[in-house]
Amino acid sequence: MSKYEVTIGIEVHVELKTKSKLFSDSAVSFGLNTNCGVNVIDLGYPGTLPTVNKEVVRQGVKAAHILHCNITKEMHFDRKNYFYPDNSKNYQITQNETPIGTNGYVEIEVDGEKKKIFLEEMHIEEDTCKSAHRGTVSLLDFNRSGVPLIEIVTKPCIKSSKEAMAYLEKLKELLFYADISDCKMEEGSMRCDANVSLSNSDELGVKCEIKNIGSIHNVGLSIEKEIERQKELLEKGEKIREETRRFDDKLGTTVLMRVKETGNDYRYFPEPDIPFVRLDDTFISDAIKEIPLLPDELRKKYQQVGLSHQQIEKIIANRPLSNYFNLLLDQKTNHVLAANLLLGDIAAYLNKHNKELQDTKLDQDRLIEVVAKLDEGVISNRNFKEILVDLLETSTSIDEILKSKNITNVTDEATILNIINKVLENNHDSVKDYKAGKDRALKYLMGQFMKETKGSVNPKLANDLLIQELDKLELKDE
Repeated sequence: MSKYEVTIGIEVHVELKTKSKLFSDSAVSFGLNTNCGVNVIDLGYPGTLPTVNKEVVRQGVKAAHILHCNITKEMHFDRKNYFYPDNSKNYQITQNETPIGTNGYVEIEVDGEKKKIFLEEMHIEEDTCKSAHRGTVSLLDFNRSGVPLIEIVTKPCIKSSKEAMAYLEKLKELLFYADISDCKMEEGSMRCDANVSLSNSDELGVKCEIKNIGSIHNVGLSIEKEIERQKELLEKGEKIREETRRFDDKLGTTVLMRVKETGNDYRYFPEPDIPFVRLDDTFISDAIKEIPLLPDELRKKYQQVGLSHQQIEKIIANRPLSNYFNLLLDQKTNHVLAANLLLGDIAAYLNKHNKELQDTKLDQDRLIEVVAKLDEGVISNRNFKEILVDLLETSTSIDEILKSKNITNVTDEATILNIINKVLENNHDSVKDYKAGKDRALKYLMGQFMKETKGSVNPKLANDLLIQELDKLELKDE
């Protein structure tokens, strides 16, 4: 089989987090009853005039900055003319000649190698309404009409489905952490089209576009299936037609929507009802100052306090948890232990009860206090599990919770050593196994110790002292 060069370009539409629409004061809200979030501007009534939402431009500046784009300081909106039921004005207001951002990039990592995915442009435009087809009838919901979007267009520099998925994951992470969009693909606030072409020469192949892919996983799958389809056609000596296709997740393949026999002529021209938009340096710098810490900056901070790669990625994947943990960064505490508690028993409780940390009584000071008690051996992990519900659901002090549950722990080393020596005397065979290098022996002896103390000793302290006593016995035997 011939070697084919795969070239992929991706276009992403992202809904911006604003209270109102791009050109009207209709509220932006998901889940409203059909056609209940709409006014005459959204419906395109004759005589209505659009007014640019300043917040949309501010969000556009922030997006351009985090995507390393050049920010266009003087821009205008354009009319993109086309006739389709979801477009009541018969044109869409967008940016054609002067997109707000140009020539940016997103850095990804695939199989340990870093690569920049270069961006052609990023422009602001209004969304169209949502159409639903019921047999021979098409129904229109204008709640989405006029919702502000940014469209981010890559250059044709993506070479595999893995790179495409890594790019979308990174893009989603950046926009979400910058508070630019909620990026909920299941609600349509992030939608993706992929252009795929194959070639066995220096020239680009004929591209086929896959429209409105509903998840990042399906982006990867649809690209793989489209590559397979085009390879089969080329191996048969057939030519690839320029087509628009969609991904059918039930069939697990791309399906033809329409053949592009001629190029689209949208007859763009500057929107006459909207004056030019001019951005001064103060507006741009003020918008950029609003950007919170982004994931890669947080990763560095989490590394500095000793978190593992796995802990870091799990915290980054949970924005509310990350916001909570960030407040601990400048505090004197065992950050690794705090992360373990948050990602372990606390996260399990929150998931079970469908709650967020801010819905509980566990503020940062209470967590720092309980981490200190664990770190010092005042309480054990078993004790923590016993007090977890009270810790999260009541304002009772930790000391009072421990007292009410009659939890007292042994911290006196002399007492602990006496118990350890008793365990060693009663388990000579396991002591010999430990000296012979059998790891399981230590776990067994530790288990016997915890059984003897009923979990009332900090496991780390007990483990350290147990190894200390075992090593002494080994020295005596020599």
